[in-house]
Amino acid sequence: MTATTKQARNVSSVYPEVGAGGFTRTDGTVAFYTRVNALLRPDMTVLDFGAGRGAQLYDEVSPFRNELSKMQGKTKRLVGVDVDPAVLENPFLDEKHVIDPRAPLPFEARSFDLIYADWVLEHVDTPENFVGEAYRVLKPGGWFCARTPNRWGMTGLGANLIPNRLHNSFLNKLQPDREECDIFPTTYKMNTLGRVRKYFNPSEWDNFSYTHNPEPPYVQRFKLLIHLANLFFRLTPSGMATDLHVFVRKR
Repeated sequence: MTATTKQARNVSSVYPEVGAGGFTRTDGTVAFYTRVNALLRPDMTVLDFGAGRGAQLYDEVSPFRNELSKMQGKTKRLVGVDVDPAVLENPFLDEKHVIDPRAPLPFEARSFDLIYADWVLEHVDTPENFVGEAYRVLKPGGWFCARTPNRWGMTGLGANLIPNRLHNSFLNKLQPDREECDIFPTTYKMNTLGRVRKYFNPSEWDNFSYTHNPEPPYVQRFKLLIHLANLFFRLTPSGMATDLHVFVRKR
């Protein structure tokens, strides 16, 4: 039995509703992208910040979840940027750019109606510059949406306890099917609700962010660990939820 097959069997055993549509009742992808889709309009120009090569859109078990997270065709234009040249291979974008994280984005001010960043904020090393560029390229009333690990959640605590140099070896054990080229250093400088409020200044942004507990990440090869993680979720406050869903609107 492959690691992926074992993981799928464990998840469906703990979450039997997977049999009806291919996703759990707590699925983080469904929760995040349902809200992003609710904000989309066909006339929007959208920026996928950290688009990568789009590999996750090939690998989804659930066609519903797969289509939910695809933005191409739902908007007027979908632009993708990434520090990794692999973004140039992404077939789910209308326009692609490789960027330098230390340089301004290659777009004019007020170019986009919505920006989304999935699993990106944990890698941002200069939050002020990042938020400043998001503010510059968004139109007034435009949305910035992000999903990222909560610093005080299970993933964030583990990542901060383990040095970056050891992340590859740990992730290879927990997710043996994950490619090493998809593992990047983390900083967690933006990854609490308090830091979201700090960097997305309330005088410039309306904030609708919240925390979310999906099915436990990284432990799905081990059924007992899934149950223990769910117990942890029930016993800890919302401030220690696994993920942070950031939804802020430029004033």
